[in-house]
This record gives sequence, structure tokens and C-alpha cells, in this order.
Amino acid sequence: MSAIRGVLPFAVMCVGMFIALLDIQIVASSLADIGGGLSAAQDDIAWVQTAYLIAEIVMIPLSGWLTRVFSTRWLFVVSAAGFTIASMLCGLAWNIESMILFRGLQGMLGASMIPTVFTSSFHYFEGSRRVYAAAVVGTIASIAPSLGPVIGGWITDTMGWRWLFYVNLVPGVAVVAGVAALVRIDTPDLRLLRGADYLGIGLLAVALSTLEYVLEEGARWNWFSDETIRRCALIAAVSGAAFVLRSLTFANPVVDLRALGNRNFLLGCILSFVTGVGMFATIYLTPLFLGYVRGFSAWQTGLAVFSTGVASVVGVPFYVALARRVDLRWLMGFGLASFGLSMWAFTFITHDWGADQLLLPQILRGFPQVFAVAPAVTLGLGSLPPERLKYASGLFNMMRNLGGAVGIAICGAVLNDQTNFHFVTIAANLTPANDAMLGLLSGLQDRFTQAIGSAPAGHLAAVQQLRALAYREASTMAYADAFRTIMLAFAVTTPLVFLLRRVAPPKAPSADAH
Repeated sequence: MSAIRGVLPFAVMCVGMFIALLDIQIVASSLADIGGGLSAAQDDIAWVQTAYLIAEIVMIPLSGWLTRVFSTRWLFVVSAAGFTIASMLCGLAWNIESMILFRGLQGMLGASMIPTVFTSSFHYFEGSRRVYAAAVVGTIASIAPSLGPVIGGWITDTMGWRWLFYVNLVPGVAVVAGVAALVRIDTPDLRLLRGADYLGIGLLAVALSTLEYVLEEGARWNWFSDETIRRCALIAAVSGAAFVLRSLTFANPVVDLRALGNRNFLLGCILSFVTGVGMFATIYLTPLFLGYVRGFSAWQTGLAVFSTGVASVVGVPFYVALARRVDLRWLMGFGLASFGLSMWAFTFITHDWGADQLLLPQILRGFPQVFAVAPAVTLGLGSLPPERLKYASGLFNMMRNLGGAVGIAICGAVLNDQTNFHFVTIAANLTPANDAMLGLLSGLQDRFTQAIGSAPAGHLAAVQQLRALAYREASTMAYADAFRTIMLAFAVTTPLVFLLRRVAPPKAPSADAH
């Protein structure tokens, strides 16, 4: 197939992948607005993101098998149509429970669009053109989540948070029509439904969903002191082990775990997981800090994180220019190391950080993002034979999104635990022996007394203000701890890049490989 003939259908599929990835984080800067609109508690708000991620994580590894059953064309059409309908339902949500349900449906139905684009790039483009295709896919995978808070903030402030979901309707319908008309890669094989590993599918869904519940809710319920957390952890461990055993012994597993025997693919999955931790957890933490510590509106938050998306776009032509001249392992090492360096820069965060102070850390994070994502496509997936790409691509993409879900959950736990720890530490120093504290409290009391006209009420207001200041500083220090945790993950895993083997672009898969 000529590159020109492949560009249009590939571009239409990329639009579908873009909106699916964008919607993971499009709510990030608008969580407070959504929570207020649905009268939701702050502890429940994170599930608006997590429900989407976990549903994607469960479905993405199944995409290879689903593609063989229904064909790339019709799976993508159904996925895009389901995503569009679920988006409309999210916009119509009437409480936090319905929102979480519809977000889960949105993630589940739209999940197959992501890995399908990865494997389709190997079909539509050959040889050196795959460098550009990998750059496009890597750019979308890195930029879409980065732009989510910006676009979401603008939409929320100008049209209301429900339009975060309604804006998907027109592009969703266009993708459905475009893919149905243009994509011709393979044919359905419904006979595969008879011999499918339904037990493996069930074990995978149970393992991933209970694992994510433990990670998300563990800190809230004091981890294993809670009976439900203990049970879910046990279920996740048992079902996960059973799934691995089943996949390695069943003749036609839904997820090709045997591909992990390929060193490049194994290392690519590990590095993709860590990249997902960095990408999604950072986009989760930064808007949360700006909204709850700085008190920024959704639009102000979007503007403050906008530099990440701009830097990501600027990095793309540099990557494309270097990818054909420089060893991809060095480019990937640069991307991961820069990401880790940006996390170190975030650890200096203070309560008054805004767009100006976030600029350098976000450039360090955004510019090399495509360098961290795109080479993994060539080095990881490109090292496999064409007939294994579909099954392996689902696992590969699951690792990045699983990293995002785990990263968000761990960072949420760090924020919860470390905020309490720092608050207790700060409060322990707020004693009558602390002259600076006494001076501040006296000044606050005088000001509130004059404003209220009552000394006791002024004293109470001053103490409450002092507590709020202590909590603000404790919270800010907890954010620094969360960024430090991500930095350590990159510091440990970045050297793995140089264990990867160089790979030559594989030949295009033949028609019977699909």
C-alpha cells in the first residue's frame, strides 16, 4: 500500500485515538466544577478520572483478540460509536454515581481505538516512513493528555463542565463515518468467538479492577486495616496469578504474555508503564494543586499548565529530525532522564507557584515527552514479528495506562498520608515558645477583632486562619513528596533503556497475518 493511500484512513483513526486519550485528562482542571455541579465529596472526585482509566486498562489488552474477531474497521467503528454515546451520557449525568458509571462506559467503549492505531501504523507505512508514523502516534499519546486540562479548563469556563463531554459528539460521528468508509485492513473471523478464552477475560477484568480499587481507596480506608481492602487485594492477587497461568498455558490466550520473553518488548512495557506514571500522575497533581491550594479557576488552571502542551508540540520536529540519525535508545534515554529532571524541579514547589514558576519544570517535562514515548513503539513493538503485533500491542498500551492509573492512585495516597504527617509536624511547632507564631496570631487576632467587633470571635477566627495556613503548607509539602516519588521511579528505570537492542523496522504484515 502506498503511503499516500494510507495517510487519510490513518489520520481519521488518529483523530479517534486523540479524543480517547484527551478525555482521560480533559476533566483534570474541572474536577472542582464537576464535583460542585454533582454535589460530590472531594474523595469521590478522583473516580471521575480513575473510572475512565480502569475501564480502558481492562479493555485495551483485549483489543488484539477483538480486532481478529470483528476486524480493525468494525471494531474501531463500534468503539468510536460507543465512546460518542457514552460521552453524551456523561454530559447528562445527574449525580456522581451516574457520572462514574458513564465515565467507565466511555473508557471501556473507546479503549480499542488506542492500540488499534499503533498496529495500523505498521500496516499503512513501511521502512523509514514508520519513523514518522511512530512520531505521530507518540506525539498523540503524549500531547493529548497534556492538552486535556487546557482544553477542559477553557470549555468549563466558557460553556460549562457538561460541554467537556458534548464536544465529543461531532468528531465522534465523523470518526465513525470516516473509518467505516476508508479503513480496509483485515476481515472479521467470528469463528474465534467459539474458542475464545472467556475465563482469561474474566480473570483479567477482576484482577485489574480490584487492584485499582485497592490503590485508589487504600489510603482513604487505612489500607489493610479495612476488611474490604484486604479482600480486594487478595482477589486481585489470586485472579492475577490465575490469569498469568491461564495465559501461559491456554492455546489461544486473549493477551500474549509470551511476548514478554522478547527482551525489547519486556523493557518497552516497563518503560511505558513508568512513562504512564509520569504523564498521567503529573497531569493529575498539577491541576489539583492549582485548584485546591492556589484556588485557581478551571481556565486559570488550564492556562497555567498550557506550557506543557506547547513544549510537547515543539519537541516533535526535533524528534523527527533526530530519529533517523541518532540511535533511538539515546533519544529515549534523553526523554526519560529529562522527565525525571522535571519531577525534581517540581519538588521545589511552594504555595504561591503559578504559571511563571511552573514554566521551566513543565518545559522540561513537555519537550522531551515524545522522545520518551515514540521510540518505545519502534524498539518495543517493532522487535516483534508482524503476526504477534495485535495481541502484543494491547498489552503494551495497557502498561502505559496502567502506569497512569497506578501513578494517580499512589500519588493520591502520598498526598493523603504526607499531608497528615506534615500537618502534625507543623502543628507540633506552633506552641507558646514559638515567638514568630505568637506574633502572627496576635496580628491576625487584632485584625479580625476590629472587623468583627468581638475579641473572642476575633481570637477564634485568628486560630482558624492559622490552622488554614498550616494545612496549606502541609499540603504543599505533600505535593513535593508526590513529585519526588515519581522522580525516583524515573531514576531507577531510565538506565534500562540501554539494555534494549537496536531493531530494524519490520516488514509490513501480509494480509493473512491479520
